[in-house]
Amino acid sequence: MTLKRIPALLATLPLALSAALAATPAEPIQPIPAAKPGNPAMVELGKKLYFEPRLSKSGVISCNSCHNLSMGGTDNLKTSIGDHWKQGPINAPTVLNSSMNLAQFWDGRAKDLQAQAGGPIANPGEMAFSHGLAVEFLSSIPGYRAEFKKVFKQDAITIDEVTKAIAAFEETLVTPNARFDQWLKGDKKAITADELAGYKLFKDSGCVACHNGPAVGGNSFQKFGIVSPYKTANGAEGRSGVTGKDADRFNFKVPTLRNVELTYPYFHDGEAATLTQAVDTMGRLQLGRQFSDVENAKIVAFLKTLTGEQPHITLPILPPSTDATPRPHPFD
Repeated sequence: MTLKRIPALLATLPLALSAALAATPAEPIQPIPAAKPGNPAMVELGKKLYFEPRLSKSGVISCNSCHNLSMGGTDNLKTSIGDHWKQGPINAPTVLNSSMNLAQFWDGRAKDLQAQAGGPIANPGEMAFSHGLAVEFLSSIPGYRAEFKKVFKQDAITIDEVTKAIAAFEETLVTPNARFDQWLKGDKKAITADELAGYKLFKDSGCVACHNGPAVGGNSFQKFGIVSPYKTANGAEGRSGVTGKDADRFNFKVPTLRNVELTYPYFHDGEAATLTQAVDTMGRLQLGRQFSDVENAKIVAFLKTLTGEQPHITLPILPPSTDATPRPHPFD
């Protein structure tokens, strides 16, 4: 090679590199970025409200009751327990990485985390309070009044501010740096051969058609029971309850598979107690495929690599009630 040819060769390198990158197939799953709180004071207020049981009629139920941050952001029950020990109608989805969902709740009736945050407070089967009583409670406590004024720059507390603060905290509840994320970033020793084989099965079988993106789901609504109908005693009908369209019946938001080993039981009715059961059901009903025991075990092994770093939460010290604070009524 002559010296005269070197500049011309160097000029072709960026084009060659771009071509090589374009020829490399992109993975359907992307790593989760770490949280970047925009307003730390609002996040801290939201954390207090998330753990605040006095936002319920009984004085014992908080957001964390059903979305327990020590248990993968859920309660590990088939359906949650509400006011007066009432059985909830549906399985509690994880709050972890929920900011990546296209909408909130299984049926997507809340457009974002702020819209979702107000629902359980006023739901008679959940926290059984009201938005008016929530504002009255918070306004009666000097510590809360001062914190709301610091964050929102006004004296009056509104339910809009309450839900905005809770949502700001929930947006920080992401779980980056799972072993699979490390593999995606180039550490090929981060997962085992069986786990990698499980991922290949997960892709080749078509699971990634619905479970893709950083959250490995949460970004679409899909019919549950495509190949064969799903049979359940649970009355939830999915999107049709929101849209009123029969075509949307049994269309549910695809759940995230991040931290899925922690968020059992599975499906909207909580009927699948284990990942093995869930993989078997999804294979048969969604893909028309009966996974062998070995194949199922490999897919489950892959799914467990999606467990990321859990949020490190210091429990907030909640400001005490005053003489003017409405008292809870757990037995009324």
